[in-house]
Amino acid sequence: MFVMAKRIQIAGLSIVLLVDPALAHHVMGGRVPVTLADGLLSGLAHPIIGLDHFAALVAVACLASAHRAGSLLVVSFVVAMVAGVTIHVRGTTLPAAEIIVALSVVLLGAVLLRNRGLHTSAALALFIAVGLTHGYALGESIYGSQSSPLAAYFIGLVAVQSAVALSVMFAARAVLRRKSEILTLRLVGAGIVGVGLTVLMQQVIPVP
Repeated sequence: MFVMAKRIQIAGLSIVLLVDPALAHHVMGGRVPVTLADGLLSGLAHPIIGLDHFAALVAVACLASAHRAGSLLVVSFVVAMVAGVTIHVRGTTLPAAEIIVALSVVLLGAVLLRNRGLHTSAALALFIAVGLTHGYALGESIYGSQSSPLAAYFIGLVAVQSAVALSVMFAARAVLRRKSEILTLRLVGAGIVGVGLTVLMQQVIPVP
């Protein structure tokens, strides 16, 4: 498990260095989805092509695994993300959204790295805030789309986020049962911090 976590950490950092942040939210190549299939594909592609969102999702799932109400916490994150997308497509502006997203990834990774459980209410508040922020950023890929592809986008987004998060959460619980493997989750947290810092640097110091 130790070796696997280390490899995941290194691979994640390597990939995010190669990903153009401007393209990370546009599975359609920057084109607004115009059909049901386009919307569904765009929704399903997240967070696959967005390393910052994938890292946040993994962190949320790992942190939720320590709670009995973990599944509800994950669902709350997904619902908040959908709300964030809705806020964006309705025209609300959030200044420096991508920087805030990167900082949220760093925060989630740091909490996981410290290996100190959050109170359920604190975890809920954190997940909702992060979900709203990431949802807003993801909304850029669907902004200006019509109602049909937008609905398909939401279906795809909820499906993939829920499936990935719940799968990771149950896997993390299995790790937590083996105290000798707790270091694995801390390594994942370190990797997530690294992803967040890398994305943050890409936003602050744009590649020419």
